[in-house]
Amino acid sequence: MTASTAPTDRPSAPRFGHRHLLGIEGLQPTDISALLDLSENAIEVSRQVEKKLSTLRGRTQINLFFEASTRTQSSFELAGKRLGADVMNMSVASSSVKKGETLVDTAATLNAMRPDIIVVRHHAAGAVQLLARKVGCSVINAGDGAHEHPTQALLDALTIRRHKGSLQGLIVAICGDVLHSRVARSNLLLLHAMGARVRLCGPSTLMPAGVERLGCDVFRSMKDALDGADVVMMLRLQRERMHAALIPSTREYFRYYGLDAAKLAYAKPDALVMHPGPMNRGVEIDPEVAESTQSVINEQVEMGVAVRMAVLDALAHHLPNGDAAPGSSER
Repeated sequence: MTASTAPTDRPSAPRFGHRHLLGIEGLQPTDISALLDLSENAIEVSRQVEKKLSTLRGRTQINLFFEASTRTQSSFELAGKRLGADVMNMSVASSSVKKGETLVDTAATLNAMRPDIIVVRHHAAGAVQLLARKVGCSVINAGDGAHEHPTQALLDALTIRRHKGSLQGLIVAICGDVLHSRVARSNLLLLHAMGARVRLCGPSTLMPAGVERLGCDVFRSMKDALDGADVVMMLRLQRERMHAALIPSTREYFRYYGLDAAKLAYAKPDALVMHPGPMNRGVEIDPEVAESTQSVINEQVEMGVAVRMAVLDALAHHLPNGDAAPGSSER
């Protein structure tokens, strides 16, 4: 595939049978594989000198972020522009939302602008699903509360698959602040769907209630959690979401749950080291481990643009050519 190839001339891409991407929950393995396969094409485009496609030419993409996220927002913006979309970043800090406008009012306002795709990050779980019911365009969840972050899970899966060949049968240890992590939830759902074995590790204060019912092994010891692991995925300590003293100190947290060379040695010699970013070096991960040959953290950033291109591309097949009525319950 070349950067100048028109969408009608491209090799037929795997079809994604959903109008929105609101979460990993409910997706079939075939849906996930279709997005990962499409992402491989996007990687080729991103590594060329000429990176522009015309997949979304004439389409409007609005990035609506109620929470700050430089990495996710910038990658969605770059992905949209590489596919030829007109991209608008809506600054919530200076919008009517700060003046008391409700999410439903915002949805109605945006819908009147007739966008084709809205990318939403919101601090409340379920907010993205509500907005999707109120607009006539496709909606992508860029993170809602502690609920889901589907494109992060997809980019993590893509990174793993490119190194390991498949997700089937892999042991993936997800460690740290599971309680507040939408990344952990989306990864858990995706990895289970694709046949991987998931281990969760962290202090009891940072584990959600009933975590054992999620179908994974739960550990309090990093040594036990990392024993024989193929992938070690560290989570950011989300102190901004903590309303109580859930850890004694960051120094104590790193001692028991920060990834250093000694703890990593319990995993397989070729284990991948991952982190969704931004990293708190010396809190969740030792700087030397973050920069080691086992680390694929920078590669995750590159895969993020590719996955978001793939999601936008997949949803482009469902964009209406004429009027679109809001309220569709299709995922």
